[in-house]
Amino acid sequence: MPPINLEEVRAYVEENIGSFHRARLESLAKLKLPKILKRKNPYLFKTKYVLTPELLVRTLLDAHLSSQEETMFGDFLEKLAIFINSRIYGGWKSGIPGIDLEFDLKGVRYIVNIKSSPSWANSTQIKKMKEDFESAVKTIKTSGSKLPVEAINGCCYGRDNVPIKKGYEKLCGQRFWFFISGEENLYTEIIEPLGYRAKEKNEEFDKAYNEIIMAFTAEFYKNYCIEEKRIDWKKIVQLNSAVDKPEEPKTPKKLKEALEKAVEEIG
Repeated sequence: MPPINLEEVRAYVEENIGSFHRARLESLAKLKLPKILKRKNPYLFKTKYVLTPELLVRTLLDAHLSSQEETMFGDFLEKLAIFINSRIYGGWKSGIPGIDLEFDLKGVRYIVNIKSSPSWANSTQIKKMKEDFESAVKTIKTSGSKLPVEAINGCCYGRDNVPIKKGYEKLCGQRFWFFISGEENLYTEIIEPLGYRAKEKNEEFDKAYNEIIMAFTAEFYKNYCIEEKRIDWKKIVQLNSAVDKPEEPKTPKKLKEALEKAVEEIG
């Protein structure tokens, strides 16, 4: 096993962290105010005593971006983990559904499902992951591999002090990064290069963010306010939750053609 080259890790981060920042900016560019209003809970924001359009727009946007950024950065960390493992243990991005990383170590084939935090799933999602693990084991066995297979749910940060689960192991934070690299302190070593050009990138993001805030606030005043620029909560709830008007029933194409033909014959 070759020792981990932290300079190589740093170079990878510096070369690829820009993809995360680009994704953040692209997510801003794609946003539409009505779409956000439809996705967020209007009752919650009313309960929190949000009184002004400016504050509501900012609160809605921050809530949306927080969930988006967690997903986007999770994707980056997954790619970083696969890169590191490929350099140390020769691992590879798996082509099996539900599996992110595969590698062989000491006569064992490891299949890894990578997530950001330990609290990523409900019971239904855990059940699906287990099914993916079982399916992956069958796929590997039918491919002719004779290696025993072990399933791992790896979480990039956080803790789970009961790693042994039914049918798989759950390795979080330090345990996960040590598992994929053999380096006990990797989980702290990777934090520094993640800040590469962070100030510059976040200034660029903040500029775009403030432009979106101003544009959305102006749109909100125009479309979702009543007299004295007060929030029209009824209109927002209707946008968010009202039943769509049913479409007029459409005549099936074949029936329509038959009716038109009959009319022609009668005429």
